[in-house]
Amino acid sequence: MVNESPQDTPRRRSRMTRRGKLSLAAGLVVVTAAAVLVPLLLLRGEAPAPPPPEKPRMLLIPEGWRATQVYDAVDKALKAPPGTTRKVAESGRLKLPADAQGNPEGFLFPATYPVYKKTTVRGLLDYMVRTAHERFGAGRVGAGTQRNGVSLYQTVTIASIVQAEADTVEDMGKVARVIYNRLTQGMALQMDSTLNYALGRSTLDTSHADTRMENPYNTYNRQGLPPTPIDNPGEQAMDAAINPPPGDWLYFVTVRPGDTRFTADYAEHQRNVQEFNEVRRSAAAS
Repeated sequence: MVNESPQDTPRRRSRMTRRGKLSLAAGLVVVTAAAVLVPLLLLRGEAPAPPPPEKPRMLLIPEGWRATQVYDAVDKALKAPPGTTRKVAESGRLKLPADAQGNPEGFLFPATYPVYKKTTVRGLLDYMVRTAHERFGAGRVGAGTQRNGVSLYQTVTIASIVQAEADTVEDMGKVARVIYNRLTQGMALQMDSTLNYALGRSTLDTSHADTRMENPYNTYNRQGLPPTPIDNPGEQAMDAAINPPPGDWLYFVTVRPGDTRFTADYAEHQRNVQEFNEVRRSAAAS
């Protein structure tokens, strides 16, 4: 055996065979393809799906609700402490007509509103008021107010009385005409609905003492419209206030559901009222 020293050992260079070169190339292609595949999968939407959009809860504000009823409903819907919505509404920050003097009554538009986790009291009230402006501020409304000789705010006030007084949608126009006729003749409106608003109630029973009380909403002893709307009217009541049918009616009474009597004759009206009282007495006795 011949001993070779390390110094004498020739260095060998490892040379890659053609098969090795092909194997390495294939490996690089696999790695590169995998790197490209991930973003392609993401672009194709094959990544984990995002969470579904939040499904809102719906808050229904019926036609004819007073502001106090709306406040309570919003507090409950947003799980806010009682009185929170009233405080925000009376802050003076809502975009109301100048005539409203910061009172949103009449402009909390009745509709169904979506409520999300991030919905705020201010945001929801702003939405209601903005909707009222969109529905009440159209060209037809402006034309109607000019034709009837009243302002937009007064028209909303008339619509709110119509909403409270009319027994059916079909009666709304006639109720509006009664209001305009009485205003034109300088007669007190004598509407129970305005008294109910002043007293925070809703009833058919109006006493003589009620009609004598000193209150700006007592339309028995004060001429003209009450100082503000008495509820939040819907579009049908607003349409009636804008374009009531012609007629000479000055009085009306709902004798029974679906049977409202309109007349210009006071004696006839008294007979209708007597029949109304008899129907009520009969119902109470049965």
